[in-house]
Amino acid sequence: MQLSHRPDDTTAGPSVLWLALGFLLTGLGTVLLGPILPSVSQNWHLADSQSGLLLFAKFLGSFIGGVTVPRKLRFGILGGTLLACAGFGAFGLSQGLLSGMLTLFVAGIGLGQIIASTNILAGHRYRAHTGSALASLNFFWSLGAVGAGVIIAALMPHFGLRNLLLYFAAAFLVISIGGGLDWRLRPGKASRDSQPSDAPRNPSLPMEALLPFVLLLFFYGGLETCLTGWLTTYTLRYSDTHLLGGQSATILMWTALTAGRGLSSIALRYIRESTVQRVGLVFSFVFTGALTMTHHATELSLCCILLGLSLSPFFPATFGLLMRRSPSAREAGFVLAVSGLGAAAFPWLMGIVSTHSGSLRLAMAVPMVLALLLLAVSFWNPARSSSSPAL
Repeated sequence: MQLSHRPDDTTAGPSVLWLALGFLLTGLGTVLLGPILPSVSQNWHLADSQSGLLLFAKFLGSFIGGVTVPRKLRFGILGGTLLACAGFGAFGLSQGLLSGMLTLFVAGIGLGQIIASTNILAGHRYRAHTGSALASLNFFWSLGAVGAGVIIAALMPHFGLRNLLLYFAAAFLVISIGGGLDWRLRPGKASRDSQPSDAPRNPSLPMEALLPFVLLLFFYGGLETCLTGWLTTYTLRYSDTHLLGGQSATILMWTALTAGRGLSSIALRYIRESTVQRVGLVFSFVFTGALTMTHHATELSLCCILLGLSLSPFFPATFGLLMRRSPSAREAGFVLAVSGLGAAAFPWLMGIVSTHSGSLRLAMAVPMVLALLLLAVSFWNPARSSSSPAL
């Protein structure tokens, strides 16, 4: 007879410290390709449409990782770190487009598993102020994203891209071992911060209830990745000053997004998630348009900061709204996975538009249209009912 209480599969896993460290590394891995894309494209002699295939492969992997999130969420977190380790390590040894796509696909599966499993686990652990809790956790993801540009600009000239990727892969291995030991050494303990629910499991949500969230995460994955994936290349082509090898714009945007996530965790305690979500989308459209008209480093830097702040509340607000409907782990994982699919498709589309039009500036129409689509979908709720929070 088992006397000790164990958290169920939706709350059991590494402690919040290891979740935060894993998300820090995952944020770095998610945006890593953007800052190194100009170097990879030059070494492998890739056109923009071919470079977009690398982004497509990684985020297609993220989609597969999110769709296949296991019921025991801790296995998704720990297994995902091992896949990310293998994928990024192999990418460091790749010699061309095909091998690069295959290895990034594997890394993407790992990242998708980590992101989906961690967000779902946190959503179930922290029932009160879910949006605020998710914003706090995703602050560390954003912090890792900020670190990507800084680390690459500082270390790649000294260690080279291959060694840097191998060290990065090793860091995922350390997180996997540390998180696994953390769970194993306290098998009968629930997280002190968790608030597991003893309520019976809700039945599966109907597709019409999930559809708005599927579209929101699909378009948002494309919007964020279009900007972060191509921003370094955009800076090198259109800015009159190239600080940190063109990484400065990406660093500024992710720094603003990180700071915005911290502020969002406070705002979401007092303001409705839907209100914060829509205000951010309006400003995202405006500042993306302003970005296309910049010619000087100062203007571009300001646009990047404002864009980061505008984008920051969208994910925690939207996922918080979803978790209030109590979806199953598989349903929430599917919604998150669709974000990876959008992140795969739309940056590739940007590369195609840029190649055929001869202008990456013109290709910025893609994220602008996505911001408008997101705003429109945020007002659409086909499953509205008195017992469900409105979008």
